[in-house]
Amino acid sequence: MRLPRLLPRFSPAELLFSAKCFAAAMLAMAVASWAGLPRPFWALMTTYIVANPLAGAVRSKAAFRLGGTLLGCAATLLMVPAMVDAPELLTLALAAWVALCLFVSLLDRTPRSYLFMLAGYSAALIGFPAVSAPTGIFETASARVQEIGIGIVCAGLVHSLVWPVSMGPTLIGMVDRTLADAGAWLRAMLQPPDSAATADAGRPTARAQQAARRKLAGDISQLRVMATHVPFDTSHLQWTAEAIRALQHEVAALTPFASAVDDRLRALRDAEGRLPEDVERTVGRVLARLADSGRAAPGQPGLPLPLAAADVAELRSAARALADGAPPSADGWTLALRTGLAVRLEELIDAWAACVQLRERIDAGLAGRPQPLPLPGHRRAVPAAHDVLHRDVGMAAWSALAAALAICLCSAFWIFTGWSGGAAMPMMAAVFCSFFAGMDDPVPAIYSFLKALLLSLPLGALYVLVLMPLVVDLPTLAVVCAPVFLVLGAYMARPATLLMAMGLLLSGVLGTLSLHDTGQADFASFVNSSIGQVLGGATAAVVTALVRSVSAEWSARRIQRRTWRELGRLPREADASQARLHAARVLDRIGLLAPRIAQAGGTVAGVNADDALVDLRIGTDLHALRRHAALLPARLGPDILAQVARLFRDHPSQSTTEQAAQAQPLLAERIDEALRSLLPPAPAAQTASAAHGADTGTTDERRRVLAALVGLRRNLFPSRPWTAAPIPAQEALA
Repeated sequence: MRLPRLLPRFSPAELLFSAKCFAAAMLAMAVASWAGLPRPFWALMTTYIVANPLAGAVRSKAAFRLGGTLLGCAATLLMVPAMVDAPELLTLALAAWVALCLFVSLLDRTPRSYLFMLAGYSAALIGFPAVSAPTGIFETASARVQEIGIGIVCAGLVHSLVWPVSMGPTLIGMVDRTLADAGAWLRAMLQPPDSAATADAGRPTARAQQAARRKLAGDISQLRVMATHVPFDTSHLQWTAEAIRALQHEVAALTPFASAVDDRLRALRDAEGRLPEDVERTVGRVLARLADSGRAAPGQPGLPLPLAAADVAELRSAARALADGAPPSADGWTLALRTGLAVRLEELIDAWAACVQLRERIDAGLAGRPQPLPLPGHRRAVPAAHDVLHRDVGMAAWSALAAALAICLCSAFWIFTGWSGGAAMPMMAAVFCSFFAGMDDPVPAIYSFLKALLLSLPLGALYVLVLMPLVVDLPTLAVVCAPVFLVLGAYMARPATLLMAMGLLLSGVLGTLSLHDTGQADFASFVNSSIGQVLGGATAAVVTALVRSVSAEWSARRIQRRTWRELGRLPREADASQARLHAARVLDRIGLLAPRIAQAGGTVAGVNADDALVDLRIGTDLHALRRHAALLPARLGPDILAQVARLFRDHPSQSTTEQAAQAQPLLAERIDEALRSLLPPAPAAQTASAAHGADTGTTDERRRVLAALVGLRRNLFPSRPWTAAPIPAQEALA
C-alpha cells in the first residue's frame, strides 16, 4: 500500500532556487552584522524581495530597488525634518508622496515601474515610524540604504555566480513561439470557412484561430515587457537587446498586414464563391514560403530558415502581379480587392523578411557576435516601450487616490487613538495599495495576502518568542531558519504559489523577525505589530473596494473606447511613424482585452473581441490615406478623413465598429466615389501596367491609397454591396 506523501515534491530547479535564496539571505545577514548596521534583517528580507529564478531579472530588479530606495529615502529626509512639528501635515505629505509614486509607476508597465512604486512605500516604511520620533531620521534612512544595498549585492552575486539561470531559453522560446504563431496564421489563411469537413480534419475553427491571434498580441506585449531584463542577463543574450526590441516592433508591424491579407482573401472568396485560381496559387506559394522561413532549420534548433534578398524580390514580384491578373469581365470591386491584396501582401513580405533577419541577428548575438542595427535597408526606428504600451491615466489616478485615502484613514486612527504600535497601519496600507494597484480588482489579491499574513502569525510567534532567544550566532540562526525558509523559497519558484509564499515569508516570518533589530522581540510588541499590519491591510482592501475596484467587463470596455478615441485623432496626424506606434499600441490593448474577456466568460457587452483586429487595420489604412490624400480629386480625401474622425468620436455610443459605421451612409458613398476615381474601367484592366509603366512612383502611391480605401470599406461597411457607376475613362492603375 502506498503511503500518502507528507512532503511536497519540488523539482531540482525549484530546490536550487530556494537554496540560492537562503544562501544569499545568510550572506547578507552576516555582512550586515559584521558591519555593525542596526537593522540586519532588512538586508535578509531584501534578498528574498529581489529573488527570481532568472539571474537577469534578479539583477534588474536589484538595480530598480536600489534606485527606488535612494529616491524614497531622499524624499523622507526632505519631508520629515521640514514638518517635524506637525505630525498631521507630515502624514498628509507622506500619503501624497506614495500616491504620486504609485501614479507614475502605473504609467510605466515595464519592470522599471518597480523603482517608482518602491520610492513611494519606502518613504512610508521609513517616515511613519519617525512621526513620533523624528530625531533619528537620518540614521534610519542611511541604515535603510546600506542594508538594502548589502542585500542587493549579496542576492546579485549568489544568483549570478552560483549556477546562474539565463533568461535566454525563456525569452528566445517566446520569440520563436511568437513567430510560429504568426506562421500558423499565414498557413491558415487559405483554409476554407468552417464546415463539418474541416472540423473532422482536425483544423482549428474560425473562433480558435481568432483566439490564437489575440494570444499572438499578448505574446508581443509580454515579450516587450520581458525584454527590459535583457541588458542585465548573465549570458550573451545581453548583446541582443537591440535586435529583440526591433523584432518585437516588426512582429507588431506585420500583424495589420497579415490581418488585411486574410480579410481581402475572405472578400474575394465571398465575391466569387471561391478564390480565383491564380490568387490561390500565388498567395499560397508566398504564404507557405514566408511561414517556412519562420521555422527552425533542420539540425539547427531555433535558427530560422533563411530568406534571401532574391527570394524577397521574387515574392514581391509575384504579389504585385496579382493586381494585373483579373479577367476582362471583372468588376471594379474585384479589381480593387486584388490591388488591395497585392499591396498588403507586399508589405507583409517586407515585414516578415525583417523579422527573419532580426531573428538571425539574435542568434549571432547569442553566439557572441553582436551585429549593429539597423539592418541593410531597414530605416525604421525602434520606439521605447512607454511609447507603445497602453497607459490608463484615469485608473492610475484612481489607484493613487485610493492609496492616499487608505494611508490617511490609518494615520488618523493612529494619531487620534495614540496607539504606540499604530505606525504599522499606514505602512502596510501603503504596501498593500501599491503591490496590487495594477489589477482591475485588487481586493481578492489583498485578501489573499492578508490570509497568508494571518496564517503566518503562529509561525512568527514561534520564531520571535521561542526560537530566536536561543540564537547565539549566525550558524544557529541558519539552522533555525532553514526548514521554513527553504520550503517557502521553493514555493516562491512556482507562479501559482508565489503570492501565498511571499505573504507567509515576507509579511509574517521576516516582518516578525525584524522586531529583533529594534529590541522589541516581546509578546506585547509582537501583538501590536501584528494587529497593526492586519488592520492596515484590511483598511487598504476596504478603501480599494469602495474607490478603486472595477470589473473585468468595465475595464475591457474602457480599453476599447481608448482605441476608438485614438482612431478619431489619427486622421489629423501626418507623421508616418505614428502608424507603426498605433499598431503596436492596439496590439498591446488586444493582449489586455483577451484575459479580461476570458474572465468575463467569453463575452463582454459592448466589446467585440474580433473588432480589435478591425480597429488595427483601420489605423493602418487611415495613415496611408492621410499620406496620399492629395491623389484623390477635389476634397474627397480630407472629407473622408473628417467623416472617419467624426465616426470614431461618436463610436463609444455603439457596440461595434460596423454598427457605428451604419450611421454614416455619406461616408460609404464618399469611399465608393474615391474608389471609382482610382479604378480603371474594367476592359482596361489588362492594359493597366503598360499605361503606367513610366510613372512608377505615382503608380505605387495610387496603389497604396486604393488599398487604404479598400481596407476602410471592408472594415467599416463589410456587408455593403458594390454598385458600379458610369465614370469617364481614366488613367489606368497598375
